[in-house]
Amino acid sequence: KIHYLAPNIYGCGAGTAADCDHVTRMVESSLALFRMENGKENRVRQAETLLKRHLNRYQGYVGAHIVLGGVDVNGPHLCAISAHGYVKRHMYLTMGSGSLAAQAVLDSRYKDGCSEQEAKDLVHDAIAAGILNDLGSGGTIDLCVIKREDPKTP
Repeated sequence: KIHYLAPNIYGCGAGTAADCDHVTRMVESSLALFRMENGKENRVRQAETLLKRHLNRYQGYVGAHIVLGGVDVNGPHLCAISAHGYVKRHMYLTMGSGSLAAQAVLDSRYKDGCSEQEAKDLVHDAIAAGILNDLGSGGTIDLCVIKREDPKTP
């Protein structure tokens, strides 16, 4: 499931669905308050820090694993945050019970500089492999492309 965190930041959850929903709603609320108070776009590292601190505080007892993606003034970001608050950054990431099959597809077909459509096809195929090879992975494929709009000057 894809969770909205901010206009430029989304997260994909693995683990306990209720925990993923609760944690992402809490972070979404904090990010919205920041935008209202400061009138600035959220940074992806801001969401990452909120998530990892909360999850680390509970040492894995909150069963939320999040793949966090977004784009901000520093460019695109992608990281995986485990239920213990450990953060891993890479060009592509997988999490959850179907992650081994999805990782195999990504490892064999990923290349730098691919087009948006090639990237969508690759992600679709990786998720499909995860679903096909694991009964606990659900049955739908959701994709999200996050683009940064250039700020308009008045």
